[in-house]
Amino acid sequence: MKVIDKLAWLEIQDGKILSTRSKGRIKYYIPGGKREAGESDQEALTREIREELSVELLEDTIKFAGVFQAQADSHAEGIEVKMTCYTGGFKGTISPSAEIEEVVWLTYKDRELISPVDKLIFDWLKETNMIN
Repeated sequence: MKVIDKLAWLEIQDGKILSTRSKGRIKYYIPGGKREAGESDQEALTREIREELSVELLEDTIKFAGVFQAQADSHAEGIEVKMTCYTGGFKGTISPSAEIEEVVWLTYKDRELISPVDKLIFDWLKETNMIN
């Protein structure tokens, strides 16, 4: 089994979670991405969020939230994605950038619009009363 190692930023406001849709894609994904060589989780996540959403994560507020693993969307069976999730405050105005075409705020009822690993995250967020 191959595992794609990714990071995600869980930004929740008013019972909704920030999600993004990349250009040419149908499903929504929790924002984040992959580490580059030598990057820590915090460095990679901060860079990815800056590139995708034009905001700066506040370093001293970034906190580990959990790890989730499931079949990778749009990949062959047996390729999974492992998503290490963090919360954290930010400064700036969230705005789509780079490959991001759309930014939305989703609730649990939007679960069918997201990837398999994000569904696990949504389930956990719902169980812990973090999203509506």
